[in-house]
Amino acid sequence: MTTRPSRREFISLTAASGLAAAVPAGASAQTLSAQNVPPGERLQIATIGVGIQGINDTRTALRVPGVELVAAADVYDGRLTLAKETWGDHVFTSRDYREVLARPDVDAVIIATPDHWHARMAIDAMKAGKDVYVEKPIVQDIEEGPDVIEAERQTKRILQVGSQRASSIVYAKAGELFRAGAIGELNLVEAWMNRNSSNGAWQYSIPADASPATIDWDRFIGNAPKRPFDPVRLFRWRNYRDYGTGIPGDLFVHLFTGIHYVLGSTGPTRVMATGGLRHWIDGRDVPDVMLAIYDYPKTAAHPAFTLSLKVNFANGGGNDQAFRFIGPDGMLTIGNGAVTLSRRPREKDPGHTSDTFAKAMREAYMKEHRTKYPEQVELRPTSEEVYAAPAGYSDSLEHFRTFFDAVRSRRAVVEDAAFGFRAAAPALLTNESYFESKPVGWDPDRMKRGSVKTD
Repeated sequence: MTTRPSRREFISLTAASGLAAAVPAGASAQTLSAQNVPPGERLQIATIGVGIQGINDTRTALRVPGVELVAAADVYDGRLTLAKETWGDHVFTSRDYREVLARPDVDAVIIATPDHWHARMAIDAMKAGKDVYVEKPIVQDIEEGPDVIEAERQTKRILQVGSQRASSIVYAKAGELFRAGAIGELNLVEAWMNRNSSNGAWQYSIPADASPATIDWDRFIGNAPKRPFDPVRLFRWRNYRDYGTGIPGDLFVHLFTGIHYVLGSTGPTRVMATGGLRHWIDGRDVPDVMLAIYDYPKTAAHPAFTLSLKVNFANGGGNDQAFRFIGPDGMLTIGNGAVTLSRRPREKDPGHTSDTFAKAMREAYMKEHRTKYPEQVELRPTSEEVYAAPAGYSDSLEHFRTFFDAVRSRRAVVEDAAFGFRAAAPALLTNESYFESKPVGWDPDRMKRGSVKTD
């Protein structure tokens, strides 16, 4: 098996030669899968939840050499049929995920179910001796976090949350630049995601054969409130608080993951959110527009700063997103597979407001000012450095490489249960702030609710 550079080795490489040096330009799924993997390093996996994310995750995971899918679970029969159609009749399928966990040939599982099942399935899988790749957010409820962390500790299984920014060479480079002082003392992080499509607003397709005969409705509901059969709630579960976590759990949590990875942060201490249901009046009970502000305290890793997040699911201007780290000396922008460092030096002349002075005072002031700052016309120099990932690079693939390397070596991953909970908790508290119309306090180090403090 090919040995990859460590994170530390990679960062030192990129500092000298840019991101493109990290991945061979000609790498592809075909060349990777053709590599020989010793029998002792082959891994057999199962996917629990073969929906949109489960299919994408499985396809990506199987690009890693030596990984094979042997089982799949889903509450809808059509997805079990799809699993066999896609990966072969040898794949064991079941509506009951516990039958998958009971199989001795399963080394690790991908959990890509609705959010309300994440914690329960992750704990059950670890107790069954399986390593776990669980989609974000790691929990649907704040109170579930400590239980998942404790199960990981007790079982000594590998758990990695599926938010790929924690394995991205682009975000690693951004962290390197930040620690080198490229933007000065950070004061603001801002990010937004705009969507203008039905699928982007979770209006997913519903199969014509969806019925009580083809769907295990009670198993889908689990511990959520009991409701009559309704396929819309299954196939569009992100729209409902019973099963999902809304915009914060689907999208903000990715941003928290990236911020915490770049800065070495554990999280904010205060959360304030607003927004509303403005366009998608389709029965959903979560907003389609959300804005939130977060206060991050000063730590050994970073200064105190403010975070601003925004998502709009009905933006007629189109689909766009930005992620910016801002300081007095520059700005780091992450997007389109690259990190860009922009600098605009401050003008030497700080300016003046002497026009409000009496004439004699103004003339005396301006004489001294012009002695220090002679009046002249200058072009303000700017600089921009772009560090782009190579063509074909996939942080999702790299995230699965990280996971399977850890499964084989038993070394810890960055995005373990505690890291995942620290990214999920402020997202969940965003919902709490929105629905209860109040600021919410959080203790990111102790991972517990805290008092609402102001600086």
